[in-house]
Amino acid sequence: MKDRTTRGRFTAAAGIGSPASPSLAKLIADPPAVIRRGAKPVVISSANGNISIDASGKTCVAKAFQMLTSGADVLDAVIAGVNIVELDPEDSSVGYGGLPNSDGVVQLDASVMHGTLKKAGAVACLEGVRTPSLVARKVMEETDHILLVGKDAQRFARNMGFKIEKDLNTEKSRRLWLEWKHRTDPQHCPNPKDKARAWQESGLKMVKEGLIDPDHFYGTINCNGLNAKGDLAGVTTTSGLAWKIPGRVGDSPILGAGLYVDGTVGAAGSTGRGEANLLSLGSFVVIELMRGGASPKDAGMAALKRIVRGTVEKRLLNSRGQPNFNVCYYILNVEGQYTGVSLYESSGNKPVRFAVCTEDGPATLPAEGLFAGTPES
Repeated sequence: MKDRTTRGRFTAAAGIGSPASPSLAKLIADPPAVIRRGAKPVVISSANGNISIDASGKTCVAKAFQMLTSGADVLDAVIAGVNIVELDPEDSSVGYGGLPNSDGVVQLDASVMHGTLKKAGAVACLEGVRTPSLVARKVMEETDHILLVGKDAQRFARNMGFKIEKDLNTEKSRRLWLEWKHRTDPQHCPNPKDKARAWQESGLKMVKEGLIDPDHFYGTINCNGLNAKGDLAGVTTTSGLAWKIPGRVGDSPILGAGLYVDGTVGAAGSTGRGEANLLSLGSFVVIELMRGGASPKDAGMAALKRIVRGTVEKRLLNSRGQPNFNVCYYILNVEGQYTGVSLYESSGNKPVRFAVCTEDGPATLPAEGLFAGTPES
């Protein structure tokens, strides 16, 4: 069911407007019980979860929903769903064909989290493996660790039997990288500040010209699922920020930022500017607010407001003094309520949307924006 709540409930859950409202610290230290009321299965993801298709014609959310309603483990289901997107060369934000870093190398990040088992795994700066979500699951299953990075993550993947490829670029991703390099000739950028400005301006100009989908400049896919038994799991996987500095890690593989799942409360994940979400640990905040009684929508809006308050650098503000980037959350609670929320209702003149699949089938729905318009307007 979609999320419907009152403003009063939001203010109480966010800890504002009421002296009796519990603080976030109090909720963490002494979490109230969450009552399950017979959940209906649901899968929610970013919009690209309802675009790429597998050989049978199923999208990410449809595949995951079919599996979790057929008895598959909920984490297996959502990972199988995002594998469709990771393997799609036309999606330049995830996996194979993802937009590379500034050196032209595709570096991938992913995290998985199982709410019932209370286990997680993640990889960052992984090169040569098309499906980093599967490597993240192996980290969860085969080690006593949660996060492996770089060459050692690749070595682990090789030892686990994954094929290591020399280059995950497609002709499309390589062509776009060469175009970006052409626009940002280092001889015209004499200092680091100018280089950073040229990087940002060139990338965003390519978005405005239609060369890069606005969702793919920061691109990622998050997918969360709930089965009829109330089991929750989530996965976030990405090729990261287009043209990033080699070695940059965003929020996607970091628990509490790009993904957080609590089997007694819900699941939340994000897409958009990873640095902003890392500073706020938004997915963790969403879960803790829901633990205190907030609905998915109100918890998500509170997390977005936290990002707004934390964005003070001039270079990150638009002409209205608001963030000049977008962040989106995809949120699901243990009762089956779900929502997609974003800082702005549109990005690159495209409405921000999210994907969902229930017993009524897959659908793509508009996310609710904290602000009207776009980050640039």
